[in-house]
Amino acid sequence: MDKAVGFYRDVLGLVETGRDDQGRVFLKCWDERDHNSIILREADTAGLDFMGFKVRDEATLDAFEDKLAAAGLNPETIPAGDLMETGRRVRFRLPSGHLIELYATKTSVGNGMTMTNPPPWNAQSENGIAPTRFDHALLYGPNVAEVERIFVDILGFYLVERVLGPGNETSVAIWLSCGQKVHDIAFVEHAEPGKLHHCSFLLESWEKVMRAGDIMSMNDVPVDIGPTRHGVTRGGTIYAWDPSGNRFETFQGGYYPYPDVT
Repeated sequence: MDKAVGFYRDVLGLVETGRDDQGRVFLKCWDERDHNSIILREADTAGLDFMGFKVRDEATLDAFEDKLAAAGLNPETIPAGDLMETGRRVRFRLPSGHLIELYATKTSVGNGMTMTNPPPWNAQSENGIAPTRFDHALLYGPNVAEVERIFVDILGFYLVERVLGPGNETSVAIWLSCGQKVHDIAFVEHAEPGKLHHCSFLLESWEKVMRAGDIMSMNDVPVDIGPTRHGVTRGGTIYAWDPSGNRFETFQGGYYPYPDVT
């Protein structure tokens, strides 16, 4: 755990914002304003406990909870305070085996810069790789078609890209967005449920991705692939491994999708 925390804080360059009595460590990227976007806990194996999405307000959270219940997804309410500086959460399990959470409230701690005439960056932006924000995750599991239906019909996401299987009748991979990011989450059809492929952190430019590669080399970080460019999403990327065996991505670019265009 100490090695993992040191990696995320000093090599990846996240900001540690707190620790709780369960030993969980809370971190955020330097330009994020909410208290945390990544939580580390000690475990016997690498992997993902859950992925969360912030919704507009508590009324929106109530509406989503009702929709999930009506769809037979049996949402569970987790009270405020279970996670540090985080309000009530609604948790449900996807047919792919992954736990997804929705929440409306998380303490804003800011990015260390003033609200009036703020500078473009601060000292934390030069610490390690220093991504600006958590960007997306790619998850592996079964029943991708049903997962797509839940995200589109219930949660209001839209399909940006897909990879079709033999006969072009089913999707073997999907990329989904709830805004104008090229994707907020993606899924690949896989027999084993609940698997994590990678968590992705956004950098501002291709030059920053090259700098990330230098930092990985200087710290003996095992690289999976890259630097390279995606066909899907067009993003510039390096995939590498954290000390626990979780794959992460340093990601840059990608196009702006327009959901009203087919």
